[in-house]
Amino acid sequence: MNFDWEFNGLPLHVLIVHAVVIVVPLAALCTLLTAFWPAVRRRLGIVTPLVALAALALVPLAVQAGEWLQSRLVNVTPLLGTHTALGRTMLPWVIALFLVAVVQWVWYRYFVGAGGRFASAVPSRRGRLVATIILDLAVLVSAIEAVVTVALIGESGSRAVWTGLFTS
Repeated sequence: MNFDWEFNGLPLHVLIVHAVVIVVPLAALCTLLTAFWPAVRRRLGIVTPLVALAALALVPLAVQAGEWLQSRLVNVTPLLGTHTALGRTMLPWVIALFLVAVVQWVWYRYFVGAGGRFASAVPSRRGRLVATIILDLAVLVSAIEAVVTVALIGESGSRAVWTGLFTS
């Protein structure tokens, strides 16, 4: 399918990337708060996996729009090549973030606490504690890596666009 990744003459990559820069860190923050703050966990509920799902949907769109944009550029610089290569590393971290957000929501909703429908599936307190620690570690790693990766990609993209535009 040949899709024109423009809106009113502006490459959609620019617009989508701004959404990614907001939604990925927001999803990471929600998963971290859900892991370590029970009051926030109760309030956020299904919102956390939904925000992570939005991030998961936006990242491939940003990559496709970026590849479309790059294919139309006359001068592909090494800085742009770095940005493109880094951009392709985002999806695995967003997939991981989405998966831990879903597992986390299912864990706290159905397996932990008195109201957990399947709490008897992990009857020992020690078993629940170990599973919670493992889940929290997965949340920590995926959230930090997703945010660091989006920051590195954004920094390399701004460097690719702005380097050499101004002379002193």
